[in-house]
Amino acid sequence: MTEVVTRQIQDMIRKGDFPPDTKLPSQRILAEQLGVSRASLREALMTLETLGLLRTLPARGTFVVDAAKTDSKQPVAWRFGGSFSLQDVFETRILVEAELCRMAAPVMTDADLSVLDAACQTFETTWHRGDLVAHVEADLAFHAQIADACPNRMLHGFYQSINEILTESQRAPIPRTHVSRMQASMEEHRAILSALRRRDGAAAAQAMRAHIKNTARIAGVETKR
Repeated sequence: MTEVVTRQIQDMIRKGDFPPDTKLPSQRILAEQLGVSRASLREALMTLETLGLLRTLPARGTFVVDAAKTDSKQPVAWRFGGSFSLQDVFETRILVEAELCRMAAPVMTDADLSVLDAACQTFETTWHRGDLVAHVEADLAFHAQIADACPNRMLHGFYQSINEILTESQRAPIPRTHVSRMQASMEEHRAILSALRRRDGAAAAQAMRAHIKNTARIAGVETKR
């Protein structure tokens, strides 16, 4: 339900139902209008804020962001700051996801590779049409498929156990991502896929490390690994 309402509000913003700088109705009213629980709505609003589509101002409410006025250097929205820094998360991702790639590469099936190729294509087409929710979902699907293919089930289980935090780290850099950087990110995904197709674990791991380090920089994080 949270995914449905997130997409619903994004579509309303894109269609102009909520123009730039518009204040959204209160959560109670908006939840009633959309027919969802306030808990699902709150989660959707936090997701859209991380993606840079909304901004919540204390004591004023939640407003639609005017993309034309967006500052690409503004701090990213990071809701897990009380537990982990973004640097903690990106450094953990480098360690875990590079190893997932290394171990998954030799056992990649044609079906796995087809899923990854489809995720790459969706990642690219949704960015070009401005569907940020679907764009991030495709990104998540790409990374999750590699984890699913990893034969080490304990490592796979660990990846799943921190999935909520990993997901947020993949959304966080979006508002600061320029077109040129996104093009590079698309090429990085293709480089990872190419190495996996060759069943080259070392190359896949290196490509994943480079991709995550570059993504971290967009979020304002310089990793130590």
